[in-house]
Amino acid sequence: MDPTQLQRLVTVTMPYGKYKGRVLADLPGNYLNWFAREGFPRSDLGRLLALMHEIDHNGLSQLLEPLRASAGLPPRAQDG
Repeated sequence: MDPTQLQRLVTVTMPYGKYKGRVLADLPGNYLNWFAREGFPRSDLGRLLALMHEIDHNGLSQLLEPLRASAGLPPRAQDG
């Protein structure tokens, strides 16, 4: 795992679609699940979305909090 890819999850924004402009780390799980079912783009963005899906699916989003803070993002709201 390249640690810079984790940093990119809190800096790269979604370039299109319903969540255009949203940081990848802030995409909702159901959107990431849709990509997992339908297929991730065959690109760098697709690899980042797949990584974020794995993190979200396995309940590891808290691991991104230090990176979010260093990027100047607010903490991610907790579900439920």
